[in-house]
Order: sequence, then structure tokens, then C-alpha cells
Amino acid sequence: MSTITLSNEYHLVIPKEIRESMGLQAGTTFEAIPYNNRIELIPIKPINELKGIFKGIDTNITREDDRV
Repeated sequence: MSTITLSNEYHLVIPKEIRESMGLQAGTTFEAIPYNNRIELIPIKPINELKGIFKGIDTNITREDDRV
């Protein structure tokens, strides 16, 4: 487990092994979400990087007879 310290300027440094494993680059934008007693950082990906992420997904939906 990696620990991160908040600097006097309120900056955080993401450890190298985490940055590399997630492919994070300098300038990556994050959404910060407070959740219970923690903060979740979600990298915001450009829309063009999301193209095709659901390729091959099964879109068949089983519906009840009264919903067809």
C-alpha cells in the first residue's frame, strides 16, 4: 500500500507505480468525489479515447411479456 502526504501547498503526488499502472500522464484531469470518509479521484478521459469501449457487449435484453 502506498501512502501520500498533503504538502503545505495542498498538493498530492501520486506514486510512480500507480501512475504507470494506470497510464497517467502530467496534465491528466481528475474528478474528485468525497465518499464517506475518503476522496476518490477519477481520471477524466477525452471522449475520443472512449470510442469502442463497449465493442462486443451483449445488447440483448430479456423483457417481461407486458414490456415488449
